Amino acid sequence: MDKLDRKILAELQMDGRLSLTELAERVGLSLSPCHRRLRALEQSGAITGYRAQLDAETLGLTFESLVFVTMRDGDRDTVAAFEEAVARVANVVRAQRLFGDPDYLLQVVASDVRTFQRLYDEQLSALPGVQRLSSTLVMKNVIENRPLPL
Repeated sequence: MDKLDRKILAELQMDGRLSLTELAERVGLSLSPCHRRLRALEQSGAITGYRAQLDAETLGLTFESLVFVTMRDGDRDTVAAFEEAVARVANVVRAQRLFGDPDYLLQVVASDVRTFQRLYDEQLSALPGVQRLSSTLVMKNVIENRPLPL
């Protein structure tokens, strides 16, 4: 990956809806070489997809919580069952496995505290292998969806 590839990636991180013509202009390439580089970046896995960023608040998802999960057991089957089950909980918008305690960090969105409580009681606490859940409320997002440093 060279400087031009990094420029392409930087531009697309800022605006994934750029036309190929606009992208080529911004990075200083003609259309064909820009297209070849873009396809190569996609095929290499550097670009994993394109999607719209949605505003949770506009969509009525104004309640955000971080949920720390401590597992009862750390064996392969328990971990796999937990990860498969948590992937099916639509309100979990990010799930990270951690080293140490706790075992997982979940970012959860909901419309309000009642909805979150119901989700917490009925779905999160029922996930396979969960020993303990601990949550904290997000007061404010300071940095969101920051482009990766290139």
